[in-house]
Amino acid sequence: MSAELDPAKIFRFERLLKAPRALVFEALSDPAHLDRWWGPDGFVNETHAMDFSVGGLWRYTMHGPDGKDWPNWIRYHEITPGRISYEHGGEIGEPAHFRGIIDLDETEDGTLMTMTLVFETSEARDATLKHGAEDGGRQTLAKFDAYLQRIKP
Repeated sequence: MSAELDPAKIFRFERLLKAPRALVFEALSDPAHLDRWWGPDGFVNETHAMDFSVGGLWRYTMHGPDGKDWPNWIRYHEITPGRISYEHGGEIGEPAHFRGIIDLDETEDGTLMTMTLVFETSEARDATLKHGAEDGGRQTLAKFDAYLQRIKP
């Protein structure tokens, strides 16, 4: 996938999470946490396997509120306390739909989490936005923030 961050080919959303970066990172790296918050409102996540390491694969299904199942996979490319980058696709064997970059920046008030989705074409990005990616992204980060508040020491 292209490494160029052409504004016409990316979608970015962010949220200040009221939790320390170490806890945010933990909740991004463990399926026991991810299955409790990953995805937009109404979706329930089910992890099938997860290898949270560079080159590792996370396979999961998102169960939609309408009963439809959405298979997903993520292959990790970079993992540091401040950044996780990956490719994200649907069915195993299909090419990635986009590349994702999660940046975690410590602040006085918590952790600023920025998710950037990088698409091969502007048409692919626009199609994703037409399917509700903006609302879905905001909902996902809001669910994450609420989850972090429940588990925060």
